[in-house]
Amino acid sequence: QVQLVESGGGLVQAGGSLRLSCAASGRTFSNNAMGWFRQAPGKEREFVAAISRSGDITDYADSVKGRFTITRDNAKNTVYLQMNSLKPEDTAVYYCAADRVPFIRIQTVAYDSWGQGTQVTVSS
Repeated sequence: QVQLVESGGGLVQAGGSLRLSCAASGRTFSNNAMGWFRQAPGKEREFVAAISRSGDITDYADSVKGRFTITRDNAKNTVYLQMNSLKPEDTAVYYCAADRVPFIRIQTVAYDSWGQGTQVTVSS
């Protein structure tokens, strides 16, 4: 497994931006795809974005396309989520996750390592 630590969450006004970071250790970071998920109160955890092991392929949930960007720096064992034009409905705990394979998957059950989560709150 991979140990993951998220940072960068916080409180922001609607229309603002935040950048989440996820530092990985353990299993070789560059071998596997990475993803970001989120969970709002009373709702199931949902897919937000994913990136292949090399970073050349990405995928996004429809609700964040055009506003969020996932990137990774394999030299730093870190994956990022740049969030722009934030909306109140983006409020959730955001989780970083590591997959067991190098290609993108969006199913929560595909990921075997999870961070502790970071809270993002967007005020209207």
